[in-house]
Amino acid sequence: MTNNDRLTQQLAFLTEADKLKSTLRATRLCDGSRRENSGEHSWHIALYAMTLAEHANRPIDVSRVIRMLLIHDLVEIDAGDVPIHADYDQAAHLAAEQAAAARIFGLLPDDQAAGYRQLWDEFEAAETDDAIFAKSIDRVQPVIANLETNGGTWPAFNVTAEQLESRVGVKVSRGAPAIWAILQGRIKAWFAASA
Repeated sequence: MTNNDRLTQQLAFLTEADKLKSTLRATRLCDGSRRENSGEHSWHIALYAMTLAEHANRPIDVSRVIRMLLIHDLVEIDAGDVPIHADYDQAAHLAAEQAAAARIFGLLPDDQAAGYRQLWDEFEAAETDDAIFAKSIDRVQPVIANLETNGGTWPAFNVTAEQLESRVGVKVSRGAPAIWAILQGRIKAWFAASA
């Protein structure tokens, strides 16, 4: 492969990645003005990881965590974003994400495709300390956005405090228990006020 061929593949991947900016999420911006897109989400949680890395419960390589977070939602270009509190066919969505990962990372030169895919697979498996923390941080940002927007999507999805704890809190606590402990006070206050 020539250098020009390699560069052409890399630019094609980056152009494809731009489509993530058009993938809307259920989560609203903290000012409530509109829904965020998946590109904004990926950037924001990378910033969260960089800022909150000291609160990981195990040693992490923050640069690896940031790299995971920057690519983890690229599959949403094809598979879309499914809110954690939505009712959906999990097996079908997982299959769509796997196909999207093969297609999108496959745009890159072989060595980069393999490296990005390995990093994405590691994030999805959430077994290493880096991936556990990355998954934790991925769950933190929407909680904060919902708290900042008077519950955000929680009322629309009929989310209970128990569901939030089981679907989100458990994952955040796995990699960043101190962050979840701080958020629990705000969450309990919101549910108490909205009852």
